[in-house]
Order: sequence, then structure tokens, then C-alpha cells
Amino acid sequence: QVQLVESGGGSVQAGGSLRVSCEGSGYTYSRCMAWFRQGPGKEREAVASIYTGAGSTYYADSVKGRFTISQDKAKNTVYLQMNNLKPEDTAMYHCATPRYGGRCYSSWWDAAGYTYWGQGTQVTVSS
Repeated sequence: QVQLVESGGGSVQAGGSLRVSCEGSGYTYSRCMAWFRQGPGKEREAVASIYTGAGSTYYADSVKGRFTISQDKAKNTVYLQMNNLKPEDTAMYHCATPRYGGRCYSSWWDAAGYTYWGQGTQVTVSS
């Protein structure tokens, strides 16, 4: 059974940085791993994704140049480094992966393509 566990959230002032982590278990094949977020009163939004095989990445326009997704294959862990945080980045951040292994597709931003989700970690950015 695939399991995803996020950690590393917290509170920070605008302009600050945080790194959240997603440790995965229960799978062996390279796969698409994505971060989504949902802020108060907002719809769930895709943030970034990485294909754990080749390391190719995708980003939402709202975070390009500020967030970096990366991985540690030995630890089966995906990270999201968030710099120059803004109050609008405040959200619960979840990692997710599809049912089967494989690359991230051009529709990586569509939450419907993901089967397994972590419980989330809260990120709060104050102005």
C-alpha cells in the first residue's frame, strides 16, 4: 500500500523560506510525485511535480522562480523548497502520486489523476 507522509510545515513571515518534505513508501517504480495546496476558502491548486526517474519537473506559474521541487531517491523523499513566501501561499500542502508509476504528463496539474495523498502539512505566511 502506497503511503505518503508530509512534514516540515510551519509559520513564517512574508519573504521567508520553508521546506516541506514528503516521504513515500509502498512502491518501487519511478513515478510522478506532486505537491498540491488548498488555502482557506480556495480551491485545491497544483504547485509542482517531479518525475522521480529522470528528475524532470513542472511548476505552476504562481510559484515559478520561488519554489523548487527536488528529491532524495535514497530516502524516497520529495521536497518542496519555498522561498520568498507570500501571504497567499498560506495553505495546507499535500503530496500526491498516481495509482501507477510513470512520468508526469502535461495534465500533471489535474488532481483527478492522483490516487494516493498524504495527510498534509500546514504552511502559514504572515504579512
